[in-house]
Amino acid sequence: MIDQPVHVSDAEFQHTVLEADLPTVVDFWAPWCGPCRVVAPTLDKLAKEFAGKLIVAKVNTDENPDWAQRYHVQGIPTMLFVARGKVIHRQVGALPEAMLREVITQFVETLSED
Repeated sequence: MIDQPVHVSDAEFQHTVLEADLPTVVDFWAPWCGPCRVVAPTLDKLAKEFAGKLIVAKVNTDENPDWAQRYHVQGIPTMLFVARGKVIHRQVGALPEAMLREVITQFVETLSED
């Protein structure tokens, strides 16, 4: 069971995110991005809380720009909520922990109803 964010390269994206058995939140970020650093501890915490129900994937856009470009990521952090290979929701910008937890909870619960 994965209980921490997984760092994903462009080469791994297809398998790790699009073909994942679990819904995935993909955090497009960069080391120089202040809001990205602010949201990172929250994503670490949520990865633990939702272990077994959700994967948190992190894509460093400086090192792995391909998928960010394919998904037209303009600003970071941008989070894509992906299930069964499809983007269900896009969140641009850092959210406070309570709001991000709520968005993730709704994402997971909606999918478990399917």
